[in-house]
Amino acid sequence: MIELSEEILLRMYYKMNQARFFEEKVEDLFDKGLIYETTYLSKGEEATGVVSCLALEKGDLASLTHRGHSQAIGFGLDVNMMMAELLGKSTGYCKGKGGSMHIADVENGNIGANGIVGGGFTLSCGAALTQKYKKTGKVVLCFAGDGATNEGSFHEALNLASVWKLPIVFLIENNLYGMSTPVSKHMNIENISDRSASYNIPGLTIDGTDFLEIYDVMTKSLRYARAGRGPVLVEAKTYRYNGHSSSDAQVYRNKEEVQKWQKKDPILRFVNYLHENRVFTDKQIQTIEDEAKTSIEHAVEFAMKSPEPEITTVLEDIYA
Repeated sequence: MIELSEEILLRMYYKMNQARFFEEKVEDLFDKGLIYETTYLSKGEEATGVVSCLALEKGDLASLTHRGHSQAIGFGLDVNMMMAELLGKSTGYCKGKGGSMHIADVENGNIGANGIVGGGFTLSCGAALTQKYKKTGKVVLCFAGDGATNEGSFHEALNLASVWKLPIVFLIENNLYGMSTPVSKHMNIENISDRSASYNIPGLTIDGTDFLEIYDVMTKSLRYARAGRGPVLVEAKTYRYNGHSSSDAQVYRNKEEVQKWQKKDPILRFVNYLHENRVFTDKQIQTIEDEAKTSIEHAVEFAMKSPEPEITTVLEDIYA
């Protein structure tokens, strides 16, 4: 297991709390009618979204999913611009036109979140091919959900990445449901990582609530891909506390199941680790949480004060 410094532990804990507070605030703003589009929250999945991104090196790229707030924060996106985007303001990453599902920052390596299930697979392969062709030494991290692995693009992308030995790591956040359909009803295997055998690439299944295992496996997987050995498929078994979207009545699962997973909450597990290993004092832990929460309050203030897009810009950035 990789040894973690206090510096990286602090970054992990801060960003995981940032992600949790960000989504709690988004949920509140939606309920108040200040966010008009539906929301796809990832509360409970902060470890996979944040920690995997922190295993990346400077200059590496990532493609995100429609449930990508934790991923975006882990990758280093500005929460002010993220919040402004969700509120439809001109200071957002996509000038308020993309919303929650389409946050992108291509110049800094975020290929973008994607509202199309499985839409990021082949885009990520294109980005990885560029890195290989230009010999940049950079790797692409491609996020996707369990349901996306039944799309044709998943199999096309893994086959292509395998044949061309592309520098890419596919990270599947398996939260056990494709919208409302349990994994057991839409695939006949226990682990999604088993599908790697069809393409002769490494496949690993990890605990998506364990930040230590995630960082260890992702660091090694990214190193493998960076060395020119080809792609890796990693499946992180995790869970979302909210429904698929803000309109989900969640009739397909019961409260007992949710509560069972909440006992494995990734942030709670992180706190227990910090206590057991005496990394930070209670006061330091509270300070980190307070600073993370304050950053989100500032993000809301920034977004609320930001201007709406001018009507004259409605046809800008239109490509088709």
